[in-house]
Amino acid sequence: MSAVQSVGPQALPALQEQVEQIIAEAKRQGASACEVAVSLEQGLSTSVRQREVETVEFNRDQGFGITLYVGQRKGSASTSATGPDAIRETVAAALAIAKHTSEDEASGLADAALMARDQQDFDLFHEWDITPEQAIEKALLCEAAAFDADARIKNADGTTLSTHQGCRVYGNSHGFIGGYASTRHSLSCVMIAEADGQMQRDYWYDVNRQGSLLADPVSIGQRAAQRAASRLGARPVPTCEVPVLFSAELAGGLFGSFLSAVSGGSLYRKSSFLEGTLGQKLFPEWLTIDERPHLMRAMGSASYDGDGLATYAKPFVEKGELVSYILGTYSGRKLGMPSTANAGGVHNLFVTHGDEDQAALLKRMGRGLLVTELMGHGLNMVTGDYSRGAAGFWVENGEIQFAVQEVTIAGNMRDMFKQIVAVGNDLELRSNIRTGSVLIERMTVAGS
Repeated sequence: MSAVQSVGPQALPALQEQVEQIIAEAKRQGASACEVAVSLEQGLSTSVRQREVETVEFNRDQGFGITLYVGQRKGSASTSATGPDAIRETVAAALAIAKHTSEDEASGLADAALMARDQQDFDLFHEWDITPEQAIEKALLCEAAAFDADARIKNADGTTLSTHQGCRVYGNSHGFIGGYASTRHSLSCVMIAEADGQMQRDYWYDVNRQGSLLADPVSIGQRAAQRAASRLGARPVPTCEVPVLFSAELAGGLFGSFLSAVSGGSLYRKSSFLEGTLGQKLFPEWLTIDERPHLMRAMGSASYDGDGLATYAKPFVEKGELVSYILGTYSGRKLGMPSTANAGGVHNLFVTHGDEDQAALLKRMGRGLLVTELMGHGLNMVTGDYSRGAAGFWVENGEIQFAVQEVTIAGNMRDMFKQIVAVGNDLELRSNIRTGSVLIERMTVAGS
């Protein structure tokens, strides 16, 4: 975004100074401990539709949030203002909340001795020197390629190019302060195909820390068109129990549900179907799930977690066995366990994969359903029962036969995890969960 001042590493010293000012004000007003997160972000988003410019939006946002403690009582407040008056008033608001809350033995900062000491540079900031006019040109090129790719593409539902840059600084009254700058650039295309009175919509996109490494706009448009056109003629299938292959971009959601189920918040609230499963075999022997938070330029890399603890590489599942829950300081205390430096979530999750691509997995499946779209949020986190609307393709003899829609796939997550037959090598690299397509031995497909 060459038209405006960059929000990059050069902004970090001022934000760090602001964090120190907020912490000092919290102490002055009587907080026994506190933690502060300050952010500064800006972005450009351009959208086109039907060869016309729809929107050009620029945003710039700044603010901070504070959590402070009075003994074991906690209060939090946030604001988008940044001046001395805003700091004073926001601290006072958090303090007033703390004084009216009950004491919680698990509340408070993480142990000072556990604070991250080294903050590595993971090369997360790559400014994209692109003007609004250039962004519009790329979006129009992407959409035009989609229209040209297939005569059945009759309409467009928006092609959007976005570029985002931001800085975030976290500090607490232990003296820890850390910050980083990052960028995220994306291009997405949604197209509509029509034939024989039926309309089908589908999309494609790419995202990267570096704008120059985004997939070519033409290839994104062509992929969106191909996906939309391939869905024409979709119909339900009779209810059956068959193998199901989740495409790579959807498979991450399966493991995201696993992460939620073994995260401290769900566990101490006793709202997880995986409560009490530490040390148990949940997946096949060959499957390992591990976290790698220190990868260069990855979407989830970080030196420290939301509590200021140093992140580190570790397995959550090893040879099918659940070897670690996912815990921050608070949830760890509630469960009587140490933090795994995962306050705020998981960084760069990797799932073991084989050497088969999606086509090879279709051959292995033989007959069943390839799922390329899911609808609804049909997971009961307490029981693990899973039921979601789905669309995709029916497969016979390892070959796609026709598009499928208006079906529901159902099973229980614990059974689904154990029945994972294979994970493909077609890795989804646009997310912080890196997995290929996932083949599950058997699920119920409810249709006509």
